[in-house]
Amino acid sequence: MSVSTGTGPAQGATRSRGVSAWRSLSRTLGLILFAWAAAAGNTAVAYLTFGKEWIPITVGLILCLTFTILLILLHRAWWLAVLSLAPSLFVLVGSVQLGPDGALEHRGVRESVVVVADSAAGTSSKEHRLTLRNERGEELDEKLVYRGGAGSPDVGDELDILRDPDGRVPMEQAAEVDSSGQLGSVLGGTATWTLFALLAGWRGHVRRRKGRELADLPTF
Repeated sequence: MSVSTGTGPAQGATRSRGVSAWRSLSRTLGLILFAWAAAAGNTAVAYLTFGKEWIPITVGLILCLTFTILLILLHRAWWLAVLSLAPSLFVLVGSVQLGPDGALEHRGVRESVVVVADSAAGTSSKEHRLTLRNERGEELDEKLVYRGGAGSPDVGDELDILRDPDGRVPMEQAAEVDSSGQLGSVLGGTATWTLFALLAGWRGHVRRRKGRELADLPTF
């Protein structure tokens, strides 16, 4: 004698009918709002913490990770979350650099300088603090900081720099300051997040109607 466990087609149909399209839509819109708020919020943090890049970098990493987790929960699968790492990088880098670049372009003083000393010369340090002399023969109090093992300007090199007269924003080489490019990075990354959220909302709704719940993770 067989005993019905109640897991047949009738129960599956009931469970599918119980999946609310409105709830799936509201979750999708909520994730989209979070994406835009995260990008705007981290950009604001970068504006408020000039000279302390570790703060917007840390906050941005947390926000990007949160978006990825929410995308997994909405989608009920992993592949969109993996793909979202690329636009997350654009959002992170763009939001961190947009504030300083915008400030330097707006109020920065442009000067032609010569590198006269490098703190890392003769050492194994990868942090170069460059002493600069302007066209009037004056050494600038602020140092141009370059982090990296290669590509640092050498002593004697001539550079064009942008520096903040208020001293709030670290100086940069003028050629590397591009606020419009950073804005495009933030907007492009956030727009891609939006597309991923829409796709995750639709695919997640379909998967829920089929009864694919958290127990099925990880899956593509």
